[in-house]
Amino acid sequence: MDTSTVQNLIQQGMPDAKVEVHGPDGVHFEALVVSPAFAGKLPLARHRMVYATLGELMGGAIHALSLRTLTPEEAARG
Repeated sequence: MDTSTVQNLIQQGMPDAKVEVHGPDGVHFEALVVSPAFAGKLPLARHRMVYATLGELMGGAIHALSLRTLTPEEAARG
């Protein structure tokens, strides 16, 4: 597994999102996902939305994924 594959999977599942993924070891990844779909949702719901794009890879090929999920407004505030 590589960062571009993880990024592409999230992007395909959330086409309106801006996605950045880092993970030099190929099993532990960090992702920043900015999407208007997160508006009004709690962090756990946001994370579930991202996990759903990765399906069975979570816990398998992707051992760990650290997420930062923001709306575009939250991202603009820094």
